[in-house]
Order: sequence, then structure tokens, then C-alpha cells
Amino acid sequence: MAMAETKKKITAEKIWKLYDKGLKFNGAIDLADCVKANENFCIGKQWEGVESNGLPTPTFNFLKQIVLHQVASITSDNIAMSASPLAAAANDKGMEQITAIVNDEFVSLFERNKITTLIREFMRNAAVDGDGCLYSFWDDDEDCVKTEVIENTRVYFGNPNDRRVQTQPYIVIARREMLDAVKEYASDHGAVQDVIDNAIKPDTDENNSDMDRLVDDKCTVLLYLYKNRDSGTIHAVESVRGTIIRDEWDMGIKLYPINWLNWDYVQDCYHGQALITGLIPNQMFVNKAYAMCMMSLMMSAFPKTVFDKNRVDKWSNQVGATIGVNGDVTNIAKIIEPAQISPQVSQFIESAIQNTQNFTGATSAALGNTRPDNTSAIIALQRAASIPSEITKQNLYQCVEDLGRIYIEFMANYYGKRAVDMAVTDVLPPEVAQFAGVPATQQMQVMFDFGQLKGLPMLLKLDVGASAYWSEIASMQTLDNLLQLQKIDIVDYLERIPDGYIAKRQELLAKYRALQQQPSPAMPQMGGDQPQSAEGDIAETGQATPIEGGGGYKALQRKVNETHEVPA
Repeated sequence: MAMAETKKKITAEKIWKLYDKGLKFNGAIDLADCVKANENFCIGKQWEGVESNGLPTPTFNFLKQIVLHQVASITSDNIAMSASPLAAAANDKGMEQITAIVNDEFVSLFERNKITTLIREFMRNAAVDGDGCLYSFWDDDEDCVKTEVIENTRVYFGNPNDRRVQTQPYIVIARREMLDAVKEYASDHGAVQDVIDNAIKPDTDENNSDMDRLVDDKCTVLLYLYKNRDSGTIHAVESVRGTIIRDEWDMGIKLYPINWLNWDYVQDCYHGQALITGLIPNQMFVNKAYAMCMMSLMMSAFPKTVFDKNRVDKWSNQVGATIGVNGDVTNIAKIIEPAQISPQVSQFIESAIQNTQNFTGATSAALGNTRPDNTSAIIALQRAASIPSEITKQNLYQCVEDLGRIYIEFMANYYGKRAVDMAVTDVLPPEVAQFAGVPATQQMQVMFDFGQLKGLPMLLKLDVGASAYWSEIASMQTLDNLLQLQKIDIVDYLERIPDGYIAKRQELLAKYRALQQQPSPAMPQMGGDQPQSAEGDIAETGQATPIEGGGGYKALQRKVNETHEVPA
């Protein structure tokens, strides 16, 4: 039994070997060099390592414009996520309350983690480096879930031929930390002081070997994640080279807390193809063509004067200066016109830039570089240009939905019982609230056990989509029209209206729900006999006696036509 436990024990040497294995795979596909070149070209360092030999080194960085356009078009809509019961689930009020609480937590987590900003960085990394990665973890200090962006060169899948996260046998995440911070972290998690002093040492960064001179006070910390077969949950171990700094612990969640997105898929590889990788040769051609044109202009753009040295001792270009000549001045000097650069060169350069932009969806209409003569046509062209990036946008939505499922895992296992705000009518029956004298519109705090989410893994579905301003306006117009046409009632309207349009919407909704549950007063009987006075005669209504029509030209009709009045 002891031998079996020893075999299962995870050591620092084993984790480092898995880390080294991941480095070798990334080295085989030249990931680090590719990412470094892509980053340089994106930020404008496009002559890095090139011997110019006196040639000008101009940079016309249209790649950055393409990247920013693609990322902006995909992340231009504010992403919202909401949980709702599945159609097969029991559609009771309890499920509605649970999903409402989960949705409130989504809003809080999205705001606290600045998910909108993280997603832009996430997609930018995918476009430039090939992959985007989000890592979520529980922060004990702030008692909440944290999410951060990690470079793709620091994430190593156990099965590098599969890009699916949740099917991995293990995942290793490497990060660079200050040496003092690592020692303090190890001490907080029970490491022996002798190990802290002797085993935790600075090392080099395997991903950036040319920066070794700047890392003498840092070391590589490895986080090893794997799914335990017995518990079905994710277990984790943290180590540096040579020692464990935090022993194995159960994270309690059943999903790897990692979101992974390829900009473009590569078969049998968990790393994807970056947007920039295939466009770098085009950028290099444009830069070199411009450099040669500049050199040509510098060498031969200005006219040169050739003179007869036997007849002129020295030529002067000074304005108004006199030049002494021996003999006749005819044919004494001649101006040589400079060579002309073919206009096809500039046309071809512009064609290369324009075609590159068009093939990536960054057309003139999409970039707003067209004259707004026909707004409808421009909008149509912009929408057509955004169609190629629609697949990437849907992949992003799927990633955010997976992030929501990870958040639900953390809620169920770490939140415990917490106070949440709920309407009185959602907690107490209307008659109980009325008996207690509590207004139906009042909000009250109740303790909710988030552990209930463990038993409802399949009763929640996540809907992710754009929540841009224009889509909210369209939703408001549709709801207003439905309410005016009396196709929905006020409760349906208030339940579906976006947040922020009506102050204290939940209180107003609770009020109208309470009114719906109250018995309606008896309506007066319509139709029947005419109302009568106390004497039994027909009551005076103040309305003129209707004129009876019919065939013929009756005396009453003739009288009305003559006097234009109804006789008393």
C-alpha cells in the first residue's frame, strides 16, 4: 500500500520533466520564434535583426491596423451572459430564483474582473500569437474568483495533439515570479525553512533565453493541474525546479479553470495559426520596396550639372554667382535629368497593401475610408466584410460560455452560504407579507446556499451574446410595441426590459406581481336594460335621441334637414 502511494506521489522532478517535454514540443514547431516575430511586426519592430547595409529602414505598419480592426470588430459588442433553466427542467419559481441569483453573480464577476478588457487582450493575443488563454482561480484574500490572461508560450497541454481543454490528462502552467515572493509563498504553505533557503533558486527563462541577464532575481514556478479519477475533481501542485512549494490540494471543481482559443485551427496541434503569421511576407515586401524607392530617390532624384573643366575652372551653384569661362559659352555645361521611377512600383505597393487588407476583411468600407454617399450601401459592405470573422466571434462566445460554467463551479464549491438581495414576494407569500406589514416592493437579504448548484449541473444553460447599445434599443422598441398592442402585460414588459432603463425595476415588478395575485373587483354588468331613475322611468343620460333611419323620407328627417337641429 505504501509503495502504491509512493508511485502516485507527484514530485518536482516529474513536473519539471513534463514542463521540459512541453518546451520541446513548442520548440519543434518554432512557437517561441514565431510569437517573437509576430509581436515585433505588430508593434512596429519590423527590421529586427536585419542588416540594412546603409539601406533605409522605413516601416509602413499596415499589419497592426488589420489586427486592431479584426479584434475591434469581434469585441465591439459588450458581451453579456445569462443563465436560464433548460426546457426539460422543472419550470418552477425556485429555479427562476436560482438563475436570477446566478445572473447577478455573473454581472458582479464580469465587472470585478473587467472581463470586457480581458477579452480584448485575450483576442489580441490570439490574433498575434495564435492562441488566447484565460486562467481563473480562487483568491482567498479577496474571497472571489479571479481571471487573468496568460501567454500561450507558458501553457503546456498533456496531449499536444488535442486542442480541447477538458480532455487533457494534465496541464502545466509556467509563470515567472520574484524570488522573495516565491519564498514567502512557500513559507505560507508549510514549506520547511531549509528547503526555502537552499532549494528555491533563481533560474533562466526557457521562453526568452536572450533575457537571461535580467532574470537573476526570478524563478520559474510551475502549476501542475490534473483530474483525479477518484474524486473527479481537479487537483493541483505547485513547484519550482527541484522542490515542491505547495503540496497537492483538491481545487474542488470538476473543470480545468482554463479557456483556450485558437485564432485559426491547426490539425493535430493545440496551438493555432496567428492572423499575422501569413501576412508577414507581404509586410516585408512593402517595407523593402519602399526602402529601395527611398534609396533611388536619395541617389538620383536631384539633377546633376556636367561642365567642361578645360574651359571652366570651378562650377558654382550659388544664386546670382558669375562663372568665368575661357572662350565660347556654347555647350560649356549640361544638366543631366534624374532617372524616373516607374509609376508601376507605387501602384504595385498600393495594390499589395489593399489586397492584403481586403483578404483579411479590413476593406476600405470596413475601415471607414469611403465617401458616405450611400449610407445603406456602406453599412451593407461593412456587414459583408465582417462575415469572415463571424466564426472567430462564435468561438469567442463559446469560450465565454465555458468561462461561465467555470464560474458556476467556483460558486458551488467556494461561495457557501451568502446573503443575496431578493424581492419580498419572491421570499414570502403575498398574504404573509401583507400580514407582517412588509411592502411588496421592498428588497430583503436572505441567506442562499450556493452549494445547491452542485445538484443542478444540467438544469442551467448559458446564453452568451452581444449586448450592444443598438441591440438594447431594438429590444426596447419591440417591447414598447408589444405593450402598446396589448400583446404582453406590464409584468412581462418589466421582466424583459434591459437593466438601467427604469429605476428600481425590481421593486416595481414586485408591486405589479402582488397586484396580479390580488382578487380583481366585480365588474359592473354590461348590457341589459337601460338605467332607470328612482321613479322607474328611464334615467336622463344627457345624450341626444338617436335619429332612426329607414326607408322613405319621414317627417322627422325632413325637419332635421331644414333646421339642422333635433327637435326636443
